Amino acid sequence: MNILHIAAPAPYGGLESVVRSLARGQRRAGCSVEVVAIHEPSAHAHPFVEALAADGINAHIIEVAGRAYLRERSAVRALCAKLKPSIVHTHGYRPDVIDSPAASRDGIKTVTTVHGFTSYGVRGRLYEILQRRAFRHFDAVVAVSQPIAKKLVTVGIDPGRVHVIPNATDDPVASVPREQARQTLGLRPQDFVVGWVGRLSPEKGPDVFVAALAQLTRDEIRACVIGDGPERPALEAQATSLGVADRICWAGSVANAGRLFSAFDVFVLSSRTEGTPIVLIEAVAAGVPIVATRVGGVPDLLGDSDAYLVEPLSPPDIASAVRLVQRAPDDARRRTASAVNHLLSADAHAKWIDEYERVYRIILQT
Repeated sequence: MNILHIAAPAPYGGLESVVRSLARGQRRAGCSVEVVAIHEPSAHAHPFVEALAADGINAHIIEVAGRAYLRERSAVRALCAKLKPSIVHTHGYRPDVIDSPAASRDGIKTVTTVHGFTSYGVRGRLYEILQRRAFRHFDAVVAVSQPIAKKLVTVGIDPGRVHVIPNATDDPVASVPREQARQTLGLRPQDFVVGWVGRLSPEKGPDVFVAALAQLTRDEIRACVIGDGPERPALEAQATSLGVADRICWAGSVANAGRLFSAFDVFVLSSRTEGTPIVLIEAVAAGVPIVATRVGGVPDLLGDSDAYLVEPLSPPDIASAVRLVQRAPDDARRRTASAVNHLLSADAHAKWIDEYERVYRIILQT
């Protein structure tokens, strides 16, 4: 089987981790796997492309300006003619809308993985509308959680073409020692630190996290936020207005952030919406207790025996759960151990790869 993945990657993130892990696993399973990375022209190597090279995965780079859609589609079509993939697998709204038609026009079977929706703001809602229309033309649409699958069917995607495959990973990043991680992030050894990692955008709920921090006393907690995004100025202003600016370390984007999770005493995911977040698997691999909102595919990954699950948009609930981790460390350790047994079994990644192969074979036989 000859598989071509297409992504328009951010420097780091869950989607990027999924594509890399999927490509590695499919190659080990005997498939021919290559990846197309679409990004704007830059004088520097893209971190995603560098990571693929380290994995031994061949990456084809298409550098195009933000709206050079016809040039991009033409480049993808030429590459498909050269590589002759049996499957083109796209990830994200831009490859779904712009690039998949270049493959399907020439009779190549197409698959997309729907990692989640970010329908905030006029632009986000427009992107989602265009992406939903594009889904109707795929041979298979993979949802990473049951809620996403239900939404896809609700908006008119043929249920027979929708498949649910929650994310997995083959290689959680190995944590560095706690002291080293704290030094790297500029955190003091004696502080109780709550970590937050993700894109600073509305769907991830960083504002909810900052509001929760304001409900914890100064002596209780310090926070470290890893990630960047369009909401950072507003979040810094929010932190100042709530009187917690001096308790937050804004670390920005960090390569292989999972290796630094050992710096945290607790990890918080405060999202309004989610697919199946890889960042939770990374936190489990680091042995960090988790407080997470009960949204999207989160309950499919972790139960109440594995983590402290709270309702979304509730800073008081997040603050209360963080206090529980701090004041009842034995219970936190039990939940973390349960999460490790639940998520990091030796065959979880192999089953994930098998599920994708099953979907590929179904559409290749039609």
